[in-house]
Amino acid sequence: MHKVILIDDEPLARQLVRALLQPHTEFEIVAECADGFEGFKAIQEHEPALIFLDVQMPRVNGFEMLELLESPPSVIFTTAFDEYALKAFEAHAIDYLLKPITRERFDKAIQKWQQQSGTKEKPQLGELVQEKVYEGYQHRIVVKDNGLIRIIPAQDINYIEASDDYIKIFTKDGHYLKKATLSSIERSLDPEQFVRVHRSYLIPVSQLVRIEPYEKESHIALLQCGAKVSVSKNGMAKLKTLLGW
Repeated sequence: MHKVILIDDEPLARQLVRALLQPHTEFEIVAECADGFEGFKAIQEHEPALIFLDVQMPRVNGFEMLELLESPPSVIFTTAFDEYALKAFEAHAIDYLLKPITRERFDKAIQKWQQQSGTKEKPQLGELVQEKVYEGYQHRIVVKDNGLIRIIPAQDINYIEASDDYIKIFTKDGHYLKKATLSSIERSLDPEQFVRVHRSYLIPVSQLVRIEPYEKESHIALLQCGAKVSVSKNGMAKLKTLLGW
């Protein structure tokens, strides 16, 4: 018996998937969740083999939820929006079902999962939300903080620092670790608001107080939060272009 979790904020949508799953007796629905926050907790508790996941949901959406998972299960997306399909497949999702879901499409998705579940290859979903997957830019970053989910609005970020395979997001309340690359976070945030001033630092322009020369062609940026971060030659050129210096 394979464990399955349904994650969708629409009760009727979950009801439809439940009905479509009935003939597939090898599956057991162990939880139904109305948003990514509930879905994250249920996945941690039940460790399902497969999840049916909506994209647009309140609190924590589908992509943000996947971003938090260390070892995600197989995913079949169920959504009314087709603009996310390409990134979903690039992330090795099993399938992408557009609502209203037909029996034929649903059964084909299940067949794809059955074919792929026999392989040893794990789904690689982490890059999905490390790339820019939405139209426009993200206005928040979701992190795990001592087992809890914390949503950090972009305007609360003081600066972001690269730290091996992680990034450190600094705010007035402290800093938070997230498994991501600085380049991927840079692409997800508005370039009119955030500037990569150094290979290790990304800063909000609103935090910039002044820039001081350091050595050779490098500089130091003094931020409103009191931090000092390195500014490379390339980073200085970006600042001059953005600020019109």
